Amino acid sequence: MDSSFVPPGPEAKVFVISVAAELSGLHPQTLRTYDRLELVVPGRTGGGGRRYSLRDIELLRQVARLTAEGLGLEGVRRVIELENQVDALRQRVAELQVALAARDQVQNLPALIADNQVMIWRKRR
Repeated sequence: MDSSFVPPGPEAKVFVISVAAELSGLHPQTLRTYDRLELVVPGRTGGGGRRYSLRDIELLRQVARLTAEGLGLEGVRRVIELENQVDALRQRVAELQVALAARDQVQNLPALIADNQVMIWRKRR
């Protein structure tokens, strides 16, 4: 058995349209419409066939949920855009928190050194 096999990640475009339709609970024609409207954009094979990822399928389910709740496709597009912005902002906040924590550690270095009773000698010229 080859242990080097790594299954495709959630972004890998591996599902043909019929499988994506079945997994999302939508008709293949609906998937084509969403592709035309650029709500869910699948990858393409060299021959032009659509390939969907697990993330695409989750997005298809989200679109189906929102439309079932009465939201129009333009409203769905806006909700998706806003959710993507929120995700990007959350990621940026996390990055800034890491940078701030690192900066605080550097600023507190003299106190940390004093706490550990370490002396640093600098040679003067």
